[in-house]
Amino acid sequence: MLNVDPGLIIWTIITFFILLLLLRLTAWKPIMKALAAREENIRTSLAKAEKARDDAERILLENKKNLEQAEEQVQKTLKDGRALAEKMRQEVTNKANDEARRMIAQAKDQIEREKQEALKELRAEVAHLAVSAASRIIEEQLDEKKHKKIVDKFIDDLPDN
Repeated sequence: MLNVDPGLIIWTIITFFILLLLLRLTAWKPIMKALAAREENIRTSLAKAEKARDDAERILLENKKNLEQAEEQVQKTLKDGRALAEKMRQEVTNKANDEARRMIAQAKDQIEREKQEALKELRAEVAHLAVSAASRIIEEQLDEKKHKKIVDKFIDDLPDN
């Protein structure tokens, strides 16, 4: 069976503590430094990652804001363009209407002048015809039959116009 040797147990414990002391004196500090450096490296990497994430979020928000501003600018430009086009269309329509009214007024004025001229000419012609008719009637004092004959002859002599 198994024999328990008390001397071996004591020497094993003493060797263990000596080995532990040697490790503490020689390897413990470098291992702890390496662990501390690794821990600091991890902390730094996490901080950098957090900062990069925050920067990315900030940039994303700025891009969204810039996109919204660009969209607003586009909408404003479109609205201004539509308003300008409507204004120009209205101006062209107004100018065309004014020109049409002016041309109609000129045509009416010209028609009125020509009408007055035609009436003037007609009056002169009627006066001339009346004078001609009166001079023919005065030349001859006629009875009713002769008078009718002269008027009919005068009417036949009138131009067809």
